[in-house]
Amino acid sequence: MKSIAFSILLGFVTVSAGEISIAVAANVSYAIEALKKEFNVLHPETKVQVILGSSGKLTAQIKHGAPYGLFMSANMKYPEALYSEEMAVTKPVVYAQGALAFLSQKERNYDANMTVLRSEDIQKIAIANPQTAPYGVAAAEALKNAGVYESLKKKFVYGESISQTVTYATSAADIGIIAKSSLFSPQMAHFKEGVNWSDINETLYTPIDQGMVILKKAEGNVEVKAFYDFMLSPKAKEVLKNFGYKVE
Repeated sequence: MKSIAFSILLGFVTVSAGEISIAVAANVSYAIEALKKEFNVLHPETKVQVILGSSGKLTAQIKHGAPYGLFMSANMKYPEALYSEEMAVTKPVVYAQGALAFLSQKERNYDANMTVLRSEDIQKIAIANPQTAPYGVAAAEALKNAGVYESLKKKFVYGESISQTVTYATSAADIGIIAKSSLFSPQMAHFKEGVNWSDINETLYTPIDQGMVILKKAEGNVEVKAFYDFMLSPKAKEVLKNFGYKVE
């Protein structure tokens, strides 16, 4: 059944001349339209088709033959695996460094950072699935390093991607651990820093280096290479910075 569903998915991912298809980790979904807009200022003839998902699921699709030209992951692990298996033609490079944040619909006191999760009214905590989403791995690491993971794990509600986790954090859950980048999209503007959201102590988790590779199917594709180069340019870094990422 899974193979049939995947075949149907691939049936919709067709790439025409003048069009590139890129696989993008869900945490970048909030910045990707701004990135595409700036890219098209330089390359108006190239249409960029974006496929969003958790990095783990996108990697599985790539390994099963999905016709993507570029992969923008939420970590270095998945691009490095593709490169080592000769499914990518460029060595993984870091295009951005992400960060974790709390998000709640309710006003909360974040002064003690992780201690906020012990509030009596918090019964459900949204985090991304560590099996498929690098931000889920980082969230679990932060919770463990803060010494609260075991006491809180029964309250976890898992999103299959960071986008789904954001949805849970603002609906089914009382609070969520999300990608900070999601807070800088226009639709999230009503959530206020220090009231609804706050940074999570960065010493609690390993820096979230996000890696990018050109995939084997796009070897020699000048349009994919142009987007790859753009993502490492000062203009792209400016956009990413505006969405809460760290860039070098």
